[in-house]
Amino acid sequence: MRWFKKLLDTSGGNNKLRKNNKDVSLRVAGLSMMPDDIVCVMRWIAACALECLRYSGRGIFDAVEMARQAKTDWYHEDREAFIAQLVKEIALFEKLCIKNNVECWIRLNVLSDVRWELKQNGSIPQLFPNVNFYDYTKIAKRLHHKLPSNYQLMFSYSKAADYETYVEQALKTDVPISVVFLGPVPDIFLGRRTVNGDDSDILNLYQRNKVVALTYKVAKRKKGEPKVDIKKSDFIVDTRNGLIPAIKAA
Repeated sequence: MRWFKKLLDTSGGNNKLRKNNKDVSLRVAGLSMMPDDIVCVMRWIAACALECLRYSGRGIFDAVEMARQAKTDWYHEDREAFIAQLVKEIALFEKLCIKNNVECWIRLNVLSDVRWELKQNGSIPQLFPNVNFYDYTKIAKRLHHKLPSNYQLMFSYSKAADYETYVEQALKTDVPISVVFLGPVPDIFLGRRTVNGDDSDILNLYQRNKVVALTYKVAKRKKGEPKVDIKKSDFIVDTRNGLIPAIKAA
């Protein structure tokens, strides 16, 4: 067993999970791995690799970074053992939720984009039909494949030129598309009505055919890591000048 205590964060301490755990009727756990070209295959195409939140929030601490990297290394080196441990922890978390009479939600890709529904990754959601799984994804083809009924996805937007085809694919579905805005949020974006997405990821999952607007927040980054260049960013839609980028709708 690796030196970290467990794979899943069930405390809700991660900023990406904390806002969901404000709802006392549910409990959210998450798996934070260190994104690389295997567990986050779209990160260069979507041009989000250099702006990744892996070094923000709790990621500024060396111990957190080392734990995330160790989890990722274990996934690569001995996936069978990794998945066995993950299944064990999910089962324990499900029992905890049942004991406390709350809905059980798990985000397995807090910082990654692994296709957990596939057999090669353990078919995790299929093993726990009474647990709700959700993730953000940049892999558009996942949206066109039949997913387990307890696994919901939200597509992450980027205006990177090489990513445009994938955005178009996502727009052919009714899956919610998350967009990070800096400045006023337009009523319509990508040909879809926008809704406020800052309160709850869980509620956002049910905003079919909508753009889920997330407010850009300046995060403290680890020393030595480059700051996000908003003017060059493909991940952030800057509307402060009153202009909405011309984006093709489906």
